[in-house]
Amino acid sequence: MGQGEASARGTTMEGDCLSCIKYLMFVFNFLIFLGGSFLLGVGVWVLVDPTGFREIVAANPLLFTGVYIILGMGSMLFLLGFLGCCGAIRENKCLLLFFFMLILLIFLAELAAAILAFIFREHLTREYFTKELKRHYQGYNNSDVFTSTWNAIMTTFDCCGVNSPEDFKDSLFRVINQNQMVPEACCQRTSQSGELAYISQDQCLSGNMMFRNNKGCYSAVVDYFELYIYVAGALAIVVLTIELFAMVFAMCLFRGIQ
Repeated sequence: MGQGEASARGTTMEGDCLSCIKYLMFVFNFLIFLGGSFLLGVGVWVLVDPTGFREIVAANPLLFTGVYIILGMGSMLFLLGFLGCCGAIRENKCLLLFFFMLILLIFLAELAAAILAFIFREHLTREYFTKELKRHYQGYNNSDVFTSTWNAIMTTFDCCGVNSPEDFKDSLFRVINQNQMVPEACCQRTSQSGELAYISQDQCLSGNMMFRNNKGCYSAVVDYFELYIYVAGALAIVVLTIELFAMVFAMCLFRGIQ
C-alpha cells in the first residue's frame, strides 16, 4: 500500500512538472510569436506604405536590405512561435520534434557564424578595407555591388574613404576618373526643399577640402555602431541561452508525453 501511494505521488508530481513545462513553453513561444508578428507587420508596412516612406528606403541600399532582414527575422520568429505554441498546448510530438530540430539548426548556424567571425576577424581591420577600396572601388557605378555599397556607406554616414579622402590616391578610382580627386559620394550635401543636393560638387571633385567630407568611414561607422555592438553582443548571449532552454523544454515535453 505504501509503495502504491509513493508511486501515485511520484506520478502526480511528474504530471505537475510536465504541466508546468508545457505552460511555460506556451507562454515563452507566444511572446516569440508576438515579436515575429510585430516585425512582419513593420516590414510589410514599410514596403507598402502609401505616404512615401518606401521611396526613402528604396533610395538607400542599406535601409532596403535592412527591411528584408526584418521580414526574414519576423517570418522565422513567427514560425517558431507558432510551432512551439501548437506543439506545447496540444502536446503534439511531431510539432515539438520539428520545433526542436528548427531551433537546433538555428543554434548551430549562429554558432558557425560566431566561429567564422572569430577566424576571419583579421579581415575587419582598417588596412584590409583600405586595400580592398583601392583595388575595387570604381566611383559612380550602380551596376557594381562593391562600388554601390561603398557609395551608400559614404552618403549615409557623411564620410569619405576608409581613413580619409587620401585613400583614393593610387587607386582604381583615380585610374578610371583621372579628373576627380574624390568620388561624388564624398561631397557635402544640404537639404533644399526636402531634397538633398550637393553644396558645390565641382569644387569638391577637384579636391577642395571645404566642400567634401573629410572623416573616414571606418571611424564614422564604429562611432555610430559602438553602442549597438555591445547591445547586440548582450542580446546574442541572451538569445543563445533562450534557445538552449527552448530545446531542453521541448525535449522534456516530448519525452514526457505518453
